[in-house]
Amino acid sequence: MTDSEEVPRHAMSTIDIVVADKSPLVLRALVRLFEEDERFNLLATASDGERFLEACRRFPFHVGVIGWEMPFVSGRGVLERLKGRAGGPRIVVHTGTSDATASRQAMMLGAAGFCSKAEPPERLLDVCGAVAAGRMAFPFVDVATLADDPLTRLTMRERMLLESLTSGRTNAQLARDLGISVHTVKFHLKNLYDKLSVGNRAQAVALSMSRRQHA
Repeated sequence: MTDSEEVPRHAMSTIDIVVADKSPLVLRALVRLFEEDERFNLLATASDGERFLEACRRFPFHVGVIGWEMPFVSGRGVLERLKGRAGGPRIVVHTGTSDATASRQAMMLGAAGFCSKAEPPERLLDVCGAVAAGRMAFPFVDVATLADDPLTRLTMRERMLLESLTSGRTNAQLARDLGISVHTVKFHLKNLYDKLSVGNRAQAVALSMSRRQHA
């Protein structure tokens, strides 16, 4: 099965599903997992977020399983592009990311479920079944903290900038990395600082590191 390759549709009682993962080994394992469960009809696979979004445009399906860290378009990027789109699939994030805030971010961005790759494969099947039935399926998330976390309000560009700040990149280096002017970098940084309620890059980095440690 190749990227975004369609397979025959089963009976309408089954759950139409598309899976995406950057690892060919993981993708093959997911194909076997879903093809062996009668509840699911695997329509297509994708090796990155861009091809997954292409599948979303090409045909309707019930549930999409995506990674969090994918090439071209990340899991976060996929959720941002699908958010608010009528008739789109319900998304389950299946990931081994070390980002402890990923499940909270996914929930805020409209995902319907979240499953760690450290859990047994059967757990992913259960999560997808629950999501297809209209339920939410997440590990414990303190919902009261979601609105209090300023990091959830950042755009994708602002998150990229914040990540670059933590690695010590200068404004000139950021401009080269992103293909924009230093003036534009400063504009984005000002918006970033305003959203985080901080006054400079040192405070922004400190806040980011603190949130990661306590997530």
